Amino acid sequence: MKILVAEDETSISAVYRLALEDRGHQIIITNDGQECVKAYADELNKLTDKSEAYLTQHPPFDAVILDYRMPKMDGMDAAKLILEKNAHQRIIFASAYVLSTLQESVKNLHAIVELLQKPFELSVLIDTVEDKEIFEALKKINVDIMAVQNWNPNHEQLRDLLQALKKLHKQTPLVNC
Repeated sequence: MKILVAEDETSISAVYRLALEDRGHQIIITNDGQECVKAYADELNKLTDKSEAYLTQHPPFDAVILDYRMPKMDGMDAAKLILEKNAHQRIIFASAYVLSTLQESVKNLHAIVELLQKPFELSVLIDTVEDKEIFEALKKINVDIMAVQNWNPNHEQLRDLLQALKKLHKQTPLVNC
């Protein structure tokens, strides 16, 4: 996976880099929201197709991990600018900011974002990035996980698949998905 990280604490961003690169992910680290938005735009500009249909299936990054409080531009403003460029970009806030305030703030984005409350174990970050919870939920309804992984779906597609299968399973509980 290709992951963009915006974190002003160099020790934290170094730990993220080591943990995620150890899992085979490609990581780009930025030190503030402004630098993050520029890195996102630079990556977006490399794409020959910038249509909404293409960006839904092939975002510049599989995930953008943002701290909330950063110099020059905070994570919320960075998220707004990134989502203006691609409304389907996966955003994960990893912040020590007060959770209830952060939850209220992200409502203004009018997009689905994920929240990780610092401090957290690195395994939580990795599991979130790699969609472990979604794959576990798919396993519980007897979905062939290897077949799904071979499709190489993005996060949004996995989430939609899980929601659709849960809905179908509720309607016809005797069907073995």
